[in-house]
Amino acid sequence: MADIETIDSQIRVVLGKHAHLSRDVVQIGVDDDLHHAGLTSLSTVNVMLGLEDAFEIEFPDHMLNKKVFTSIGSIRAAIVELVA
Repeated sequence: MADIETIDSQIRVVLGKHAHLSRDVVQIGVDDDLHHAGLTSLSTVNVMLGLEDAFEIEFPDHMLNKKVFTSIGSIRAAIVELVA
């Protein structure tokens, strides 16, 4: 499994491509609220699909909620759980 910095970097790449945030993704802390930075319901779906491709995972139904996609840290926690 990749280290935390590598996972966070990949998450940031996906967010940069799909999230259409109001701030540059490099300026967003791991615990910053992505919804406050402009993440919408539609962009969340695109981010989820991008993450599934990047990490070769599939988010189960119970992880398809706002809480999982609140921050880079919460996304990382979900990914670590899925690849473990």
